[in-house]
Amino acid sequence: MPHRDMIVIGAGPAGAAAAMRAARAGINVTAFEKGAPGRDKVCGDGLTPRAVAALDELGVSLDDAHRIAGLRMIAGQRVRELDWPANGQFGPYGAVWPRRRLDSALCDGAAAAGAELCFGTEALPILENGRAVGVTAGGERWTADLVVLAAGAQGQAARMLGALRDPDEPFGLAIRTYAETPRHAEEYLEACLTLRDPDGTAVPGYGWLFPAGDGTVNVGVGALSTMKGFAKLNLNRLCDSYRDLVAESWQLGPYLERPRAWRLPMSAVRRHGPGWVAIGDAAGLINPMNGEGIDYGLETGILAADLFAADPTAVPDTYDRLVADRFDAFLRTGRRFSFLIGHPRILRTGLRLAVGTDAIARLTLQVMGNLIDNETPGAAGRVLNVADAALAAVSPALRRLHRRRTARTRGTLPSGGS
Repeated sequence: MPHRDMIVIGAGPAGAAAAMRAARAGINVTAFEKGAPGRDKVCGDGLTPRAVAALDELGVSLDDAHRIAGLRMIAGQRVRELDWPANGQFGPYGAVWPRRRLDSALCDGAAAAGAELCFGTEALPILENGRAVGVTAGGERWTADLVVLAAGAQGQAARMLGALRDPDEPFGLAIRTYAETPRHAEEYLEACLTLRDPDGTAVPGYGWLFPAGDGTVNVGVGALSTMKGFAKLNLNRLCDSYRDLVAESWQLGPYLERPRAWRLPMSAVRRHGPGWVAIGDAAGLINPMNGEGIDYGLETGILAADLFAADPTAVPDTYDRLVADRFDAFLRTGRRFSFLIGHPRILRTGLRLAVGTDAIARLTLQVMGNLIDNETPGAAGRVLNVADAALAAVSPALRRLHRRRTARTRGTLPSGGS
């Protein structure tokens, strides 16, 4: 029966980061990935300055990525193009790096550090008396002192550990593809905040164009589940509609591949337990305001490995406390805000304000760039605290209204039901 100090389920950015960091600390670690080496993961491919800082800490070179200087935000006729903060804690640039290449670079780094990677192998946790003691993988039983769940969108392994999405919290859906464009080398991500479906309904979400520097642009759209009529939303039609809107200005060619969709979990009922922790997407660590979570995945992968190196017996509880201290308030504010902008009238007003002045636009940039968390000093941190308190007061009413609207859409309430 093979034994490892640490076993990681999943070798995406979070899992590979955990395996790399652990191996460099002398921890005997194996990561199982059910996909093949070099598999493509549907993603917007954008890396925030926060993600770039985490990759730099891991020593992963970004020479193969396309550098991004900032964000172009579009709300109706208003356009604001802002650079990432030059004096921010994470550095002044981001990147676009297609996931096939990003994931390969991280897995190669983990293997070079001494981690064992097993591709094409699904691993599922083994629980004994409520404690994770290892995994079953490839027909074998493997034991471990710590199991790290890094399997992305919550599947069977998450169900076994109870690390499922909170059904009372919002989630997102997104779809993306690629197209050729002569503007592929631009240094700004573009985000259209005033997104509408083909029927003209305002969508709480955004459309994006992320230039990859290789002749192509990643083009896609994302929407929050708090949207009125979300159950009937057709992502393919929404993507086509957005593509038609920007095709001329970006001189887009035809889709290079069929648009592919994915789900964005933005919460988790549990992210730790005896013998295990969940990191990245598996822990629901995704910003509801942009659908981004690679940076959080990298950071929590590093954190889990560092804590194990310091004290293997105390990892789950210490990890949960530190993640809560760093991220929970900001992500909770984002989830509460998503219920607010699920109402079209509030959404329209909010988007006008989001880019209405330079000061507010810069705050929007920080939110869209994952540059704010519980540890953010100064005005941005104070605004976060005020917003969270205000939204806490109205959140129960907004949630009740959303549940009623969702039930009515699904036919479980009559149209005039209360």
